[in-house]
Amino acid sequence: MTQRRRGAALEKALLDAAWEELTDNGYARFTMDAVVKRAGTSPPVLYRRWSDRDELIRATIVHILTESRPAVPDTGSLREDVLTLMREIGTAHVQLVTVMYAHLASYYRETGRSPSNLFDPVATGRKAALDTLFDRSVDRGEIKPELLTERIKTLPFVLLRHEILSTFAPVPDHVLEEIVDTIFLPLVR
Repeated sequence: MTQRRRGAALEKALLDAAWEELTDNGYARFTMDAVVKRAGTSPPVLYRRWSDRDELIRATIVHILTESRPAVPDTGSLREDVLTLMREIGTAHVQLVTVMYAHLASYYRETGRSPSNLFDPVATGRKAALDTLFDRSVDRGEIKPELLTERIKTLPFVLLRHEILSTFAPVPDHVLEEIVDTIFLPLVR
């Protein structure tokens, strides 16, 4: 006999089932009923938490991005911190990035909303993580805080995502170094 799931354990099981359904069948074929079946639960259990498919998809993306968020490195150098983080994303998270963007193209077609609207950096903790990384570099005197806009903070990671989506492969180190050394660092120094 299986133990009844409750609270956070139940929510995690539901969101994991939703992620599996999304990755296996894509957004176009994603249904609440399929998630219910995959999670081994009943419709009221799911609908008590998320009223519709769009709400469940948004919660699923936040869940998976939060769970897969890499640790914030602290190497003592902004260059090495950013490169360390980009190396992890550019190798270990290639599949996650490609699957997410490939399946969420249908989300855009159906809802008119950009998939980037799903990747809320505040909800997933990514903003706080990057702020920590950049605050340390400001404290060390490596960068000028007045040059550090939100767009510039995310620039290396946007370029990394572009590389991943262009090749569907791990990003070579020389490309990461070029992004950091020739594009990003000159903007903050």
